[in-house]
Amino acid sequence: MQTKYQTSPVPSRSPSSLSNNNLRGGSPLPVPVAYRLDCMTAAAKRYKYLRRLVKFQQMDFEFAFWQMLYLFIAPQKVYRNFHYRKQTKSQFARDDPAFLVLLSFWLCASSVGFSLVLRLGFWGFVKFLLYVIFVDCIGVGLLIATLFWFVSNKYLIKPSCQDQDVEWGYAFDVHLNAFFPLLIILHVFQLFFYNVLISHEWFVSRLFGNSLWLIALGYYIYVTFLGYSCLPILHRTHLLLYPLTALLLIYVVTVAIGWNVSQTVMDFYKYRVL
Repeated sequence: MQTKYQTSPVPSRSPSSLSNNNLRGGSPLPVPVAYRLDCMTAAAKRYKYLRRLVKFQQMDFEFAFWQMLYLFIAPQKVYRNFHYRKQTKSQFARDDPAFLVLLSFWLCASSVGFSLVLRLGFWGFVKFLLYVIFVDCIGVGLLIATLFWFVSNKYLIKPSCQDQDVEWGYAFDVHLNAFFPLLIILHVFQLFFYNVLISHEWFVSRLFGNSLWLIALGYYIYVTFLGYSCLPILHRTHLLLYPLTALLLIYVVTVAIGWNVSQTVMDFYKYRVL
């Protein structure tokens, strides 16, 4: 190999880099010449990512839109790209903020829809938008991403991969992936049925509304599971599916006792947040 690539620097073969076969999924391809486990610090990656937020011409919006579409129809394909990024760029987390920009657009568009349904004024719309962005998406996302980052690195790392870890940025990307279908189901699709069906005191109203919450949260858990199960350095990721049992039980109980979850959340937004 050294004779063939004699014009290129010899990749580092430290003990930690010897386990790269796990990250490359057993690929027969040689490690890229520019590859280094420590090629870029976390701070440098954040700086590069944030700097690209204002460079729209460098963002791949077509690919980001493809990811959003496949999060609904085949989310496994989305995570194959994350694995490829690890092979080529030595990181699982996104380095292109196009997905985040498109998600921001959907947050704004869905907030306009909420404002129309709840008959909010301009300042009510602004307050609702800020709450959805900084509390529902970012605030809750920081907590969930940090929790899964800690649990995966503490309890799910394979014994043979103790010299590697799950990036926090990747954990937050998993949250954003899982959050997008939830956003579309609860903040877009649900709005078309709220006034005509969900807001009424009918059994079918709470059945339909609560079913939307079951689907949205169930999808969130499933997409999160896929995000961690695709990492070759983790094992026992099936444990991340256990909350589905509790979710189904809560769904049955809420329907049985007559609790319309959608109506409660709408009232919370209207009378507590606004």
